[in-house]
Amino acid sequence: MRYISTRGEAPALGFEEVLLTGLATDGGLYVPESLPHFSLEEIRSWRGLSYSELAFNVMYPFVDDAIPADDFRTMLDETYRVFAHQAVAPLVQLDSNEWVMELFRGPTLAFKDFALQLLGRLLDYVLEKRQQHVVIMGATSGDTGSAAIEGCRRCEHVDIFILHPHERVSEVQRRQMTTVRGDNIHNIAVRGNFDDCQRMVKESFGNQSFLGGKTQLAAVNSINWARIMAQIVYYFQASLALGGPDRSMAFSVPTGNFGDIFAGYLAKKMGLPISQLVIATNRNDILHRFMSGNKYEQHQLEHTLSPSMDIMVSSNFERLLFDLHGRDGAAVKLLLENAAKGPVSIEDYRWRHARKLFDSDAVDDKATCDTIREIFDRNEYLLDPHTAIGVRAARNCRRDQAVPMITLGTAHPAKFPDAIAESGLSVTPELPAHMADLFEREERYTVLDNNIAGVQEFIAKNWKNT
Repeated sequence: MRYISTRGEAPALGFEEVLLTGLATDGGLYVPESLPHFSLEEIRSWRGLSYSELAFNVMYPFVDDAIPADDFRTMLDETYRVFAHQAVAPLVQLDSNEWVMELFRGPTLAFKDFALQLLGRLLDYVLEKRQQHVVIMGATSGDTGSAAIEGCRRCEHVDIFILHPHERVSEVQRRQMTTVRGDNIHNIAVRGNFDDCQRMVKESFGNQSFLGGKTQLAAVNSINWARIMAQIVYYFQASLALGGPDRSMAFSVPTGNFGDIFAGYLAKKMGLPISQLVIATNRNDILHRFMSGNKYEQHQLEHTLSPSMDIMVSSNFERLLFDLHGRDGAAVKLLLENAAKGPVSIEDYRWRHARKLFDSDAVDDKATCDTIREIFDRNEYLLDPHTAIGVRAARNCRRDQAVPMITLGTAHPAKFPDAIAESGLSVTPELPAHMADLFEREERYTVLDNNIAGVQEFIAKNWKNT
């Protein structure tokens, strides 16, 4: 399998190089040169497989020239064995033909565990083989950071530097990052927002001279193809559990950076019958404004009760634009250069093509709280604010009641007690047993100004081989 850049100027790479490179040298994102495609008969034959067995079937075509099959199976078994539910991604029914897929049964209680627990093992495997050391630099709006640290903290060949917006993630999210011990783990609280953190990461990948040529950066954000690859699997899992592939499915995806829903788009292209994908956003609704009105325009970022979606620059949206433009990297590059200067639109026929699959909705904090309260009152089931946005958007955008609607449950409600309290419920979501003492653990993090030079200087001074 070869991978090409969405901007068309970087060299094609194999899986191993893409895993370590993250961002392409031309500023684009890597995507497969071609996708594997599975017949309905082949997908049907996967009914009854364990999650790790299904994951092998879906993902191995992406890595088969880089990792022997037995080694990859072992990684998958180790990755998903630590999840707190035998089904790994269990489904909970809310109403007739309406479901939540719980993606928060991993060690850090968020959907990011599906990819980042695997990514850590992939990095360890490849770096050990190469006897190479890398510096992981990532930005988080809340959940990526803790999942990345948990997934990579035992890796012998990495130092981890995670940037999060100071005082703009929940306390549980912050503590999950800052209480993990390890000489190779560094948490940086940036006096800015998530987009500021993400911009620093992208610029640092574009110019790594601050590392003095002694090491290289590796990505854990969803710009890394391996993250997207791992997220494709649970779309197949949900479909097979509810009668697929002999019936089509609809999915509602709470999303800020577009990675999770792009995985669903790829699942469809790989042969899984999906009739609708709902982009569920909060007040930071750039994706909704584009999908509903063909206008891509950045607004001021707002702080909400769903902080993991407080994102205005959706990195993975570039991957969809690449497909919508017939995989023309030059056209994508020009569009994004223009988007940095002001509002842009794409040709109407391209936008209408996207609308055949995608719908979207923006859900404010009040509607989020109303949904949390309504679902609990009717089902005694507690949603986190991001999943609540997904449920509300699913109900607002649903095209066909006969098609199962599955909302991706992206995080455990215990991570967002303020939102639960704001909804007016008197219940207090409890952390699971392995995190019961989270608020007693010592924190370690460094607060830095919103300045890339200062952040790069901190990284250059603190990775362990300096």
